[in-house]
Amino acid sequence: MDSHIYGVSKKTLLLFTLLCLSVSSISALPHQNKTGNSTGTGQMINSNSVLVALLDSHYTELAELVEKALLLQTLEEAVGKHNITIFAPRNEALERQLDPEFKRFLLEPGNLKSLQTLVLFHIIPQRVGSNDWPGHKSNPSRHTTLCNDHLHLITKNSGKKVVGSADVTRPDDVTRPDGVIHGIERLLVPQSVQEDFNRRRNLRSISAVLPEGAPEVDPRTHRLKKPEPPVRAGSPPVLPIYDAMAPGPSLAPAPAPGPGGPHHHFDGESQVKDFIQTLLLYGGYNEMADILVNLTSLATEMGRLVSEGYVLTVLAPNDEAMAKLTTDQLSEPGAPEQIIYYHIIPEYQTEESMYNAVRRFGKIGYDTLRLPHKVAAQEADGSVKFGSGDGSAYLFDPDIYTDGRISVQGIDGVLFPEVEKESTSVKKSVSSVKVATTKPRRGMLLLFSVNLFF
Repeated sequence: MDSHIYGVSKKTLLLFTLLCLSVSSISALPHQNKTGNSTGTGQMINSNSVLVALLDSHYTELAELVEKALLLQTLEEAVGKHNITIFAPRNEALERQLDPEFKRFLLEPGNLKSLQTLVLFHIIPQRVGSNDWPGHKSNPSRHTTLCNDHLHLITKNSGKKVVGSADVTRPDDVTRPDGVIHGIERLLVPQSVQEDFNRRRNLRSISAVLPEGAPEVDPRTHRLKKPEPPVRAGSPPVLPIYDAMAPGPSLAPAPAPGPGGPHHHFDGESQVKDFIQTLLLYGGYNEMADILVNLTSLATEMGRLVSEGYVLTVLAPNDEAMAKLTTDQLSEPGAPEQIIYYHIIPEYQTEESMYNAVRRFGKIGYDTLRLPHKVAAQEADGSVKFGSGDGSAYLFDPDIYTDGRISVQGIDGVLFPEVEKESTSVKKSVSSVKVATTKPRRGMLLLFSVNLFF
């Protein structure tokens, strides 16, 4: 979209958006509304939310419109109440197929209401998956959008799904527990916005969307170019990652084969070996590699999960943080595994995606492989801070290893769930003499041990 709006730069607009979010987070404490009921908006957005997925998806133009329309708070409240369905136009529909005058009309400060109506027209406050679409012999289904307008869903005789005047090119492109995103070929323009645009230009016959252009000819073959079929995202494994994990410290076969079964789509063992070697060569993370390879069998289990199609983000404490662990914290059966499980997020996150999430929402709760505990993240000092209080850790070395399946982010502390923090403090007060005499465990991992292990 355009980088300036009547002299207002994109950075200024983004700063204004952040200011609005900060004010909303301050007012998140319960207060009395006009009806006398107590309300509050302090609920933490889950990192697996469909709203977070939209802002970090390949539908960048629609995500930019959401921010410019100042609708983050509105959509956050909508997601908190019910599932939503988003019809996301592809970027080309907003970049090249939209009338430039209509685009300027939407981005004018005086037309903020029209921009908000346009964005909310693409969102239904209920979950409508591709399986919920009416058949080609059924009557069109009518759904109310967040702007109190209506959209009709139909299926053509050819089986093509249609919403409004746009074909659905990527049904169920992004699915999350609280919503689904369908990719559509063009922008949906509600009648009220169309009339407002035509009224301001005093021309009622102008259409906001340009007609389709002439077919393109391949200069090499002198034949008409065929439109490329939409690329479907790789189907995730059928089982949740928690069901595919080996029970306890022992390594049992996964309950069901995933995409990495006989087809060998992913080589998880090689990827895990590469990221452990990267930790050793990077320096300062030998203790983490020691636990993964020598003290536990987590490296093998991680390789199996990646081979089955799962993605992982590892929050790796550096050696200085690992040296503060005492023998008591590591001597209990399964303690090393539980510590590392709390540092593994079953999502693919980078430093940029995590920082953008905490910058937009203030506080994010990431699921970990240690159910049911989540690790909280928030923005602090221009970086990402995990945990809270004395047991917090900062993102210290971002993107140590990123290959699209495994992401390793270095942190400067070892994280523990809130319940364990309280029990650990009580235990230290009772046996302070014993803790004072214990020495931190030091790993002796060498690079050749990794090669020998694999």
